[in-house]
Amino acid sequence: MIYLKNIRIETIDDVRKALQTAIELEHSTIPPYLTAMFTLFETGNDEISKLIGSVVVEEMLHLSIACNLLNAIGGKPVLNQPGFIPTYPGPLPGGVDTGLIVPIAKFTKDLMKDVFMAIEEPEDPIKIKSFMMMKGAEDKLTIGMFYDKIAKQLTFLEAEAKLKGKTIFTGDSTYQMTNEKWFPAKELFPITDLLAALRGINIIVDQGEGTSTDPFISEKDLGPDEAAEPAHYYRFEEIYKGRKLVKDPNAESGYSYSGDPIPCDESKIPNMAINPKMSDYPTDSSAYVNSKFFNYTYTNLLNSLHITFNGAPEKIDMAMGLMYSLRLYALRLLKLPSPNQPGYTAGPSYEYITNDNLTPSEKDMYMANRVNV
Repeated sequence: MIYLKNIRIETIDDVRKALQTAIELEHSTIPPYLTAMFTLFETGNDEISKLIGSVVVEEMLHLSIACNLLNAIGGKPVLNQPGFIPTYPGPLPGGVDTGLIVPIAKFTKDLMKDVFMAIEEPEDPIKIKSFMMMKGAEDKLTIGMFYDKIAKQLTFLEAEAKLKGKTIFTGDSTYQMTNEKWFPAKELFPITDLLAALRGINIIVDQGEGTSTDPFISEKDLGPDEAAEPAHYYRFEEIYKGRKLVKDPNAESGYSYSGDPIPCDESKIPNMAINPKMSDYPTDSSAYVNSKFFNYTYTNLLNSLHITFNGAPEKIDMAMGLMYSLRLYALRLLKLPSPNQPGYTAGPSYEYITNDNLTPSEKDMYMANRVNV
């Protein structure tokens, strides 16, 4: 379970700072989730890959909602600074006193249980043989509680502003990012008032944690042809348990992991070295070149997202295209031996590499043949 620092959220500036932290937190889960998914490519673990991929897409949605929220109240999302990328292995942004260290690692069931479920665990997980709250953590702020605190303060500050004939939703509405090509309109929509802000926060919390009584995403957010999915915490537990979560009238909680099996074969998963870094590889090796190009693509992705949420929402297409390139470089790395670590493959490291960090020959190579180096 991630607990956030007891962040002060009182003034409108406090809310803006809290939302920037939320953006950093939503982003920070994506590299470890993506890496686990990359290592499942062509291993026969398609159902697991699909489940992790669905969480990645929703984390991107949550990041987008948080950016829209910050823009709505006159803030400016920052996504393209070196410090925006967490250090892996390490704690996630805002976390404190949990002991949770998040790695960049290949898929294993233990990674699901010990890290991914810990990241997504709600304040009061439904006891489907779930994990209990950490001892002594009662005075900390969980992710859901953090968003609830933001929602309550937005409500208070807007009511206070209304009494003066004003509003806190002063942001430029043209900065609001919506794109049905990537996210349904019922999930990503313009945030220009309190009602829309609260709706966006509810989507983030519901998809990540579920509710205290229902582990599935609220059916009111589903289309006519969509089936209810478990919240992220329970999706990861499905993978760990090896069975789909279903309603079960015979279970004390009303739910059990007794649905269809979720096959898992770890024998074909590349033995990626944990927490890879560019500095692990000789500068004349293919692993180094591909690692540097992966990181350069990743940095360009962050730049594109920064531009997208700072006045050019149409640039989301460019960002999503870079996601595809990122995947191709990651798969390339996973086929290369790690030069100084016998028995292991190379892997993505998520480091900040700008155009200034490329040599002239590297720039030419990258532009001439973007992924097939």
